[in-house]
Amino acid sequence: MKDFKQFNIPYIGLKEGSHTFEYHIDKKFFDAFQFDEFNDVDATVTINFVKKSTLLELSFNVKGTVNVPCDVTSEPYNQEVNGNFPLVVKFGTEFNDENEEILVLPYEEYQLNVAQYIYELIILSVPSKRVHPQVLDGTMESDTLKKLQELEIKEEKFVEKNDSTDPRWDKLKDLLTGKNT
Repeated sequence: MKDFKQFNIPYIGLKEGSHTFEYHIDKKFFDAFQFDEFNDVDATVTINFVKKSTLLELSFNVKGTVNVPCDVTSEPYNQEVNGNFPLVVKFGTEFNDENEEILVLPYEEYQLNVAQYIYELIILSVPSKRVHPQVLDGTMESDTLKKLQELEIKEEKFVEKNDSTDPRWDKLKDLLTGKNT
């Protein structure tokens, strides 16, 4: 985690009370996690950090955009991300992160690295089905859709000169209905 030193919060030197930390997240942050589903990222994470005598309360809030490919057309677009995540940090004899909202740090720790929580918050703030807004409103103009429309098979309707049915079909219909004459 040497790449994430700027995400360390040294809580030992902080006074009791509320503190605010703000981080600008870009594509390099996700590259360090070897996550490549986002084309670009422009997000701001604000952490409201409340230090109390026996525990720490953190409230993560993210706002911004991630550039992702549409699941329908593969066209890239900016997906808004908004999310929040509460975290309570308690102190104990050993590290424990089994509960997603409560973290137990050893008594001898003096700082908390929040990079993993920011990473997870942004990923979970992106919808699982990513659809370009122009696909939803029907105004999407893409090369892929144009090519599909060009290759679309046009239905040709067979029009007979008179309204009588083909006698071969009548004989087949008679077989299905059991009318053998």
